[in-house]
This record gives sequence, structure tokens and C-alpha cells, in this order.
Amino acid sequence: MAASSSLLFTLLLVLLTFSDSSVQTLGLEVGINYGQIANNLPSPARVSYLLRSLNISRVKLYDADPNVLLAFANTNVEFIIGLGNEYLQNMTDPIKAQNWIQQRVQPYLTRTKITCITVGNEVYKTYDHLLWSNLLPAMQTVYNTLVNLGLDKQVTVTTAHSLDILSVSFPPSAGAFRQDLGEYLHGILNFHAQVKSPFLINAYPYFAYKDKPNEVPLNYVLFQPNQGTMDPNTNLKYDNMLFAQIDAVYSAIKAMGHTDIEVRISETGWPSRGDENEVGATPENAGLYNGNLLRRIEEKQGTPAKPNVPIDIYVFALFNENQKPGPTSERNYGLFYPDGTPVYNIGVQGYLPELIYSSATTNNGFFICSLLVLAIAYLISS
Repeated sequence: MAASSSLLFTLLLVLLTFSDSSVQTLGLEVGINYGQIANNLPSPARVSYLLRSLNISRVKLYDADPNVLLAFANTNVEFIIGLGNEYLQNMTDPIKAQNWIQQRVQPYLTRTKITCITVGNEVYKTYDHLLWSNLLPAMQTVYNTLVNLGLDKQVTVTTAHSLDILSVSFPPSAGAFRQDLGEYLHGILNFHAQVKSPFLINAYPYFAYKDKPNEVPLNYVLFQPNQGTMDPNTNLKYDNMLFAQIDAVYSAIKAMGHTDIEVRISETGWPSRGDENEVGATPENAGLYNGNLLRRIEEKQGTPAKPNVPIDIYVFALFNENQKPGPTSERNYGLFYPDGTPVYNIGVQGYLPELIYSSATTNNGFFICSLLVLAIAYLISS
């Protein structure tokens, strides 16, 4: 009977921990990228419990998956949702943009906290000039549609860029955009300034280390103690590459006439596995990178050029995704395996419920009842 009582007590603790009234969503200030290019991921409803047990309250999607948006209803978790590059041409049409927002965004807003739409992802990495030309008109049309529907104060519009839109990244004070992108980025920066939305960058110091491991100090990219580097123009010292990359983007934006646009990191991370030529892709390095980054975020650190602006970062990614194309590293950026166990230790502990239930369930009733049934059944059998 003592064992039975112990089990019941444990289950009641779980109920208390994961009921909507007691889950804390104001913990880690970091956001997480929730990619789903895999065939073995847990249901969105279980992921909802995992993220709330981690006190993560900001999630970035690459689409507007209704199953995810429903599973996170009434949780106060903030969402960035995505329009893929394949939608850009359609989104230049006001009727198609309105249909998309009315079907994929508006129905969920009363219960799910959607705060931002990313229109396209790393468009300038594609070298598809039709996409380049459609990006700004698509952003403008989506924003104007939100205005017409009275949603522009609730949902903002931006896009995410890869770091290779820069032609110069060091020293940070000399940061500059590629010349071939000048005419496109000028319009996009004007848009950001007008609607007060952030400029998003996907930045991976790992790539710099992988390409030149003999030149780039590992400790510098992992936020470990190191001599750092000095910007000769500003005399600002940088003890990690990510902060230098962020300031390089600020400098590039300033060179185009803007000082009122915030830079946020929409993706950064480190792979725990890689191919033979992917130097540094290990669980140890991934743990150091993400663990040290989390500490900087918790300390609300700013960059040397923007010390009073805490870095705003979405880590890539929540899970390893087994169907992502490309080298082995692409499938191994996750903080967690699909079964909810950590890939490596970064000092945070989450809980993924064992029970699988419908992602259409938007409250805790089914989950709580299921645990109670298990407890009662166990007690009867004992």
C-alpha cells in the first residue's frame, strides 16, 4: 500500500506541475525553433507540455501548422509563424494574402498568441531573382492585409536572412551588405523602419569554425574564456563570434541610413553530430555553445556596440529532424531527441508526457483524466 500511495502522490505532483494554472511561462527568455521535417516527432500536444515544463514561452514555426496552433491554445506561448518561399508570389496578390490570413491566422488568434509572421526564409540565399523581387511586395501585402483586418497591432511582419547577405562581417564596425542586394535591402529596411518590425538574421558561428578550424579559435565561437578580438575602429572587445556578427549587421544597417531597427537572431545553434568533414560537430561542443548562450541570455547581456539592448535569440532547434536533407549535421541540431530525452546537458530539464492524445485537445482535461485513470487502476490492482 505504501508503494501505491507513493505512486498516487507522484501522479498528483505531475498533475499539479502540468495543469494550466501552475505552469510557469515566464522563465527562459530564449525562443526555440520548432521544425518538423521528421517522421518520428511527438504530437504537438505533448510538445506543448515539454516546452512549458522548460519555461519556454516563445516558439518559431516555419509554417502555420493548425495542429500546433491548436495544441498551444490558452498557453500564453508566443508564436512566430512562417510563410515559406513557395508562397511569396501568391502573397503579392491582396486577395490571396487575405485568404491565407483569414484561413491560417485569424481563426487561432483568440486562443493562441501569434505575434509575428515571417514572409520567406533566407530568400537571398536562393539566387532566385524572381523570389528576390517578390519578397518586399509580399511583405507589404501581408502587412497591409493585417492593417485592413485590424490585426497589425497584434501581429507584425518580417523575414529571416542568412548571414551571407553581408559582404563584410569583421571588424563589426565595418559590417556591410553585399552590393548585389543593395537595392532590395534598401526597400526592406525602409519597410522595417515604417512598421517597427525587427530585422531577423540566422547566424551560425559553427559554420565559420567548420570552414576554417585552424584559423577560428574554438573557444571564441563557443563563448568559452579566450583572448577575444578587438575592433580597431571602435576599440570594442569581442569575446565571442555571435556578438560580433550581430554588431556587424547593425553596422550594415546603419551604413544604409537606419539606426532605429532592432536586430534579432531567428536561428543559431550547433550540431551534435556531423560527417567526417564537419569539424567540431560533437555533443560536447553543442552543449557548450547552447549552454553558454543560455547563460548570456539569462544575464540579459547586450553586444559591445549595443550593451543596453539584451540579445534576442531563437535557438535552432527543439528536436533532431531525421528527414532533413543535406549533410549529417542538418539532422542533428536538436536539443532533444524525439522521445524527449536531451541530446546533451545544458542545465535545463523538461518533461514529455508518455501518453499520446489528440492534438485537437486544447485543454488539460484529457491528460489529467488519463493520469487519474492510471492511478486508480494501479491502486485497484494493488
